Amino acid sequence: MTLETNHSRLVPAPHNAAYHPEKASVELSLIVPIHNESAGLDEFFRRVLPVLKNLDCSFEIICVDDGSSDGSLERLLALREWVPNLRVLSLSRNFGKDVALSAGLEHVSGAAAVPIDADLQDPPELIEQMVAKWREGFDVVYATRARRDGESILRQVSARYFYRIFDRITDIPIPPDTGDFRLLDRRVVDILVRLPERTRFMKGLFAWVGFKQTALSFDRPERNAGSTKWTYWRLWNFALDAITSFSSVPLKVWSYVGVGVSIFALLYALFLAGLTIVRGVVVPGYASIMVAVLFLGGVQLITLGIMGEYLARIYNEVKGRPLYLVRGCWGFDENRAEARAMDQRL
Repeated sequence: MTLETNHSRLVPAPHNAAYHPEKASVELSLIVPIHNESAGLDEFFRRVLPVLKNLDCSFEIICVDDGSSDGSLERLLALREWVPNLRVLSLSRNFGKDVALSAGLEHVSGAAAVPIDADLQDPPELIEQMVAKWREGFDVVYATRARRDGESILRQVSARYFYRIFDRITDIPIPPDTGDFRLLDRRVVDILVRLPERTRFMKGLFAWVGFKQTALSFDRPERNAGSTKWTYWRLWNFALDAITSFSSVPLKVWSYVGVGVSIFALLYALFLAGLTIVRGVVVPGYASIMVAVLFLGGVQLITLGIMGEYLARIYNEVKGRPLYLVRGCWGFDENRAEARAMDQRL
């Protein structure tokens, strides 16, 4: 079995002008990132297949196994016996959901693509409304969570304030309470797969591309099976990736902090000089010096830490490693797979 590599390339402009949706052999592509979801796969397909068949259009389901260790890949291959147009892409290890989603986007052939989670927190029944909006002329139809069942208050509050902060320090507003569940027109997909960065904050990229977008609201249910893979540590790193990918404010703000500290230090020095000259008071210096040194030392360490976060991401970008590696693929057309492999070698 061959090992494919994905090499991102910087392209001045997308070549979607040559793409004609009416000529597409597949109208709708479903992208399902999978990481240790074997317990819920049968129920997922039981729910999603009737929805796709009722759409009366050609479809494909691309499941991206992101280094699962619970038998998810084996279950997906078994499901190919009765799930029509199921294609399976297996990554060589766990690269993360956003990378798995990017891999799926690069392998779709449909005129539109819908990323959806396998845990059924994204209700498949909403796809029909998304397709209807797409046929009305919208390029992106995203799903907004009116309610989030099964999540702790801490997680809901932290998510709400993260996106508020993100919107304030970037020029790319992200719709609140919105995940990856959405419909993307083919020309949007073509642009997304040509973006060169390897730190993939997909929600930000979905907003960055623009185009004509609209929202659908839904109540998000609890997981169908298993438990969430998003620990608080992963969420923290996810937030760092998001902010450093779309904002330079954390770098710039320390210039203003430095100016403020300098002004405060000057005023404090004038105050001490005046106190000594006018009243003849000798100000004890040890405590004030220690406070100033510790405060400035803390500020400097925070500044270095933020610079380190940006530098680490620049380092990852310039290394030029593939975004992901493919261990194997099943169900893809041979000509299409060969063209994909040739595209990766260029």
